[in-house]
Amino acid sequence: MPAKTFSVVRDDAPAGALRGAAVAIGNFDGVHRGHKAVIAAALSRARSLSKPAAALTFEPHPRAFFNPHEPLFRLTDETAKLRLLAATGLDGAIVLTFDAALAKLTAEDFVQRVLVERLAISGAAIGFNFHFGANRAGSPEFLQTQGKRHGFAVDIVPPLRDGDRPVSSGPIRAALAAGRLDDAAEFLDYPWFVSGTVIHGDKRGRELGFPTANLALDPTCALRHGIYAVRAAAAGRRYDGVASFGRRPMFDTGAVLLEIFLFDFDGDLYGVNIDVAFIAWLREEAMFASAEELVLQMEEDSRLARAALARAGDAFPPI
Repeated sequence: MPAKTFSVVRDDAPAGALRGAAVAIGNFDGVHRGHKAVIAAALSRARSLSKPAAALTFEPHPRAFFNPHEPLFRLTDETAKLRLLAATGLDGAIVLTFDAALAKLTAEDFVQRVLVERLAISGAAIGFNFHFGANRAGSPEFLQTQGKRHGFAVDIVPPLRDGDRPVSSGPIRAALAAGRLDDAAEFLDYPWFVSGTVIHGDKRGRELGFPTANLALDPTCALRHGIYAVRAAAAGRRYDGVASFGRRPMFDTGAVLLEIFLFDFDGDLYGVNIDVAFIAWLREEAMFASAEELVLQMEEDSRLARAALARAGDAFPPI
């Protein structure tokens, strides 16, 4: 059976097959379990109407637009977000550039110009606390009223809780900043991951017997510095490994770097884009008295990482 086509429509481009869709509206940073509840409502509405289902989202994140000098630790960049949205079963995504023009658009005009005239939506699903339009005037209840006026159904999705904890992007960011990968994965419903192109490093790992694939992550990444058990997808295959994220206090304290040692891999990944999923936190970065002590610790890190990855089964993001 051929793979389902996932269409991406940007700004004023023709909506094509997504015109008339039931849309899930949101920023969807992380595409976590709370987001998936909104997406599930859009999918259900689309099935009931025999219409396509799509996500309507914004890039850059509105918080980055309104507060450009306050770093925002994004759980997923645009590419990763679209890959995760495609994995939910949606037919596509409409990506609107969040700029000054969109920020000034009133809630009424957003509904009329974007939802009705441009997309002719058949339904919308929105989280209980999502607001849109200038001055955040567009509440979920406002959208319901507009839906009745324009002839499209609106589903307001209540908050999702994990026990006594609300499932949202903020607590996931906090969990990753503290190295609590299990908490982050519980809310995300997958192990948190990053993607990037392998760059050249100083080759010191190779000299120590642990050659690494190096990624320079976005400077806003607030993941806790330390040593992790990871799983990577590279060159069409998956590999287990151990990774260091931080400033390498043993040798230099320069730019933050992610260095991944892949088990049972022998090859050249320079210039290759890889996905790296963080499975377990192992320890803090540390200084050692000698390179020999560092190698002994790296061997122990590898042993602990293999054990953690064995316990995790085949855990990997749905991408």
